[in-house]
Amino acid sequence: MTSIESLLSISSESLGPQPRVFPEFLKTYGLGDELFHMLQRKNGFYAFECALHVFPLTDDPETGLEAWNADSLWRDEYQDLAHGLLFFAEDALQDQFCLSTKHNGVFRFRAETGRTALMADSVEHWAHAILTDARSETRWPLIHDWELKNGPLPAGKRLLPKIPFFLGGEYTVENFWAGNPLEGMRLKGDLAIQTRDLPDGAKVRLNLAPKPDG
Repeated sequence: MTSIESLLSISSESLGPQPRVFPEFLKTYGLGDELFHMLQRKNGFYAFECALHVFPLTDDPETGLEAWNADSLWRDEYQDLAHGLLFFAEDALQDQFCLSTKHNGVFRFRAETGRTALMADSVEHWAHAILTDARSETRWPLIHDWELKNGPLPAGKRLLPKIPFFLGGEYTVENFWAGNPLEGMRLKGDLAIQTRDLPDGAKVRLNLAPKPDG
């Protein structure tokens, strides 16, 4: 059994019908064919107490893979930090797993900073990494602990930090609330752009006021 097959075997039911046609937008990514083959087996899913969320190839305006990657949905907030990336899955805290038009491989995209790091050289090896260290790669214990105290995470919600982690927020149940994933990514994108050029250890004063028109 491959790592992808093992991951699919412990995941939820498919989030969409089996895709039949290779989407045009996947052709620009080096591992687009590998991602498509995985989605043909199971078209989007949750795993590890919904900590891992893989987006399906559907027409849903918010959770379909192509829609999730639309500039107007949330990724515009990251400006050039999101250019050339296809976000196909997320962990419990909305760090994204993505493909690149420039390099073959699966990358982890840190949602609060917009920084990317190579995680695996194939989708198969990405699945292997998830299975090998699901605690760190998906952060499922955070959802588990939050649900023990608050009940099941509502459908369509993700855990959002009250205080951002890279600004000292703690990885504890008290620092989380269940929020709208789109608003979560928009806020994190704004945060990443405001702090992108600051040196480590710099004091931060965030501007959370509405942006002026234009």
